[in-house]
Amino acid sequence: MQTPYRKPGKYALQAQDPFLSPEKLEIIKNKLEKLLKTRYPLAAEVSRLAELGDFSENVEYQLAKGKLRGVNSMISKLENQIKNAVIIKPKNNTGIVQLGNKVTVLVQNQQKTYRILGSAETNPKKGIISQNSPLGIALLGKKVGDTVDIGFKEKIVEYKIIKIE
Repeated sequence: MQTPYRKPGKYALQAQDPFLSPEKLEIIKNKLEKLLKTRYPLAAEVSRLAELGDFSENVEYQLAKGKLRGVNSMISKLENQIKNAVIIKPKNNTGIVQLGNKVTVLVQNQQKTYRILGSAETNPKKGIISQNSPLGIALLGKKVGDTVDIGFKEKIVEYKIIKIE
């Protein structure tokens, strides 16, 4: 069976953000290790099902082959991410917001703390923002006491930097 050709999507050809925290790199390595352990049994299953003959009507073979293809693709993606990883190591006490810092800001009379990391780790609910986000871009390179303005659809919100960790 021939795989259909699909045009790449809008975001398919964008380069992946290489910046990772040491914790995230360890998570990726553990995930890769688990996938490598599952690859051999899957390959053995595919070869066992291939021996049953007639590939066109062998649904189990097609499903096993697809699963193996997915695992191999994920392994390749994780290995590439590890190979190209740039570990985030912020310099302590520079007084300037940089990648990896926790920044406490005052916005609309509320204190909020954000950690600025790479795009692979963003989680706004936990206060982790990307260096490529509008707020991340605005905060990088600023000092305590500086204010940054972020424009939204209807208003402009002012963020004042209170503390950098």
